[in-house]
Amino acid sequence: MIKKILLIFFILLYQNSLYSKTNENINFNQRYLSNYFSAMLSFNNKENDRTIKFFNFNKRLITRSEDSFKKYILSLLSEGKTKKAIDYILRNEKDSELNFFEANLLLYSDAILKKDFIKAEKYVSRIKEFKDIGTFENIIAQTIQSYNYLFLNGNMQKTENNLGKLTLINRAFQECYIDSGKDNNYFLNLINSEDGDYSRYIYFYLSSLINNKDFKTAKSLSNTINELDSNLLILQSKKWIENEEYENFTDYFSCKNEADIISEFLFIVANLYSSQEEYEKSNYYLNISNFLNNKFIFNYSLLAENHLLNEEYKKAEKILKIFNRKFEIYFWFKIKKIGQIISKKKNNEESLKYIEENYKKIVNPNFKIVYDFANIQKNFGNYKKSIELYNLTLKSLKDNAAALSDIYYKRGGSFERIRDYQNSDKDLIRSLELAPDDPYVLNYLAYSWLERNFKINIAIGMLEKAYGLTENDPYITDSLGWGYFLNKEYFMAEKYLKMALQIKPDDAVIMDHYGDALWMLGRKLQANYFWKKVLNSDDVEDINKSEVKNKILNGLKNT
Repeated sequence: MIKKILLIFFILLYQNSLYSKTNENINFNQRYLSNYFSAMLSFNNKENDRTIKFFNFNKRLITRSEDSFKKYILSLLSEGKTKKAIDYILRNEKDSELNFFEANLLLYSDAILKKDFIKAEKYVSRIKEFKDIGTFENIIAQTIQSYNYLFLNGNMQKTENNLGKLTLINRAFQECYIDSGKDNNYFLNLINSEDGDYSRYIYFYLSSLINNKDFKTAKSLSNTINELDSNLLILQSKKWIENEEYENFTDYFSCKNEADIISEFLFIVANLYSSQEEYEKSNYYLNISNFLNNKFIFNYSLLAENHLLNEEYKKAEKILKIFNRKFEIYFWFKIKKIGQIISKKKNNEESLKYIEENYKKIVNPNFKIVYDFANIQKNFGNYKKSIELYNLTLKSLKDNAAALSDIYYKRGGSFERIRDYQNSDKDLIRSLELAPDDPYVLNYLAYSWLERNFKINIAIGMLEKAYGLTENDPYITDSLGWGYFLNKEYFMAEKYLKMALQIKPDDAVIMDHYGDALWMLGRKLQANYFWKKVLNSDDVEDINKSEVKNKILNGLKNT
């Protein structure tokens, strides 16, 4: 059977014009063809390491088939073997048409790294001649061409500002490159933008301030950074400023370095693809970005995240090894992510053990790390330990209302889980005083009261407010429906519980609540249907199974 399949495949392959640019006959043996076939299957299954392995047995075939050549290069790129991909393209540039986007982007990047801007222009021009590339690839080509014009001529190319925030980002780095003094204004516009999260550019703004020896402004900005809401790069830069380690800013990135600038642009592209869950494409651009600026190791965190989200745990672990104790914030990131992997591959107990052991290695952990560790302890059900850690974070905070509100909220939740309702209510009310329009704090406190049959009318009012502040949150909608149920407003209860179930149809708690509402409305068969679904659900942690079984047998009257 296998021989027949291989024979058919050989015939089709031989007849395919992509197979060879000439009409010469090539005498394949069965193993040769089998490796090619295996490479194709591996590529389609996104098994890039296997694709490379099988293609390495067929080097002649790679150079004679444009399709094979492309797949080989993309596989190398996906595996982070960017330099190898570039070297292979350069060796075979004369014999291959290189009529695909990624090959020319790689050659462009190599030319930029070598400061050969004339050659870089050649590859940009070639890209722009392609007729079948997508809109986004055209934007990339347009952007790198504008940068190359800058590198060649020392001044900016006049272009239409039709790329939204990307135009603003590019302008900021270009102004910085020519040292016009205008880059700060562009970075500030990005940071203060309300139509997206551009907090990453705090780092580059700080870098510009440091480069101009404006340490006072840099320190002032650093003091305003909210550690709870900041990404790793911003937290690391805050740490450098606090320790007056200013040289680190220029050591890892310089807007006067052409490769660094293009590296940052490609990171933006990678981040966009990652946000769209296109992790493979994201990794292409990340690996080119890291090739251009391998000093800026902080960008490897997104690569690790991509692999984790794609359940490529070995690859994630390999990337995470980069983050040593030199960078405290990133070291902690590494510990958390490896903990996640251990939890997936083994169990939660081993995961927590690993995290706890490595947490001890951090000397004087900062506020953010202690806060993270408190949340981890809480998530693992160690509520008393989490309370101790939240207490530590509160001691280190002064006037940060947003952070204080969040900590009181989290600590209040831990108190609630150990049934210390007095302290729980106190913390949650404090949280609301600091952030009165936080729908999740409103929901938590109100639902806690509902569970205790306490202040039901007030709780319903809080839940109505929370519902008005959110869009389609299943848990807040469920809480509101449950509040109406306890208030014996069964039609209203059914309305909101049904809405919650439509948003999250497999949630055991929502199904249980909805079943109760249906029963009280006389729809007993439907009620039993949902109660039975509860028992068959994988998510029954917060459900008393014996109570549900009793409801199925006897209805609500005996519960």
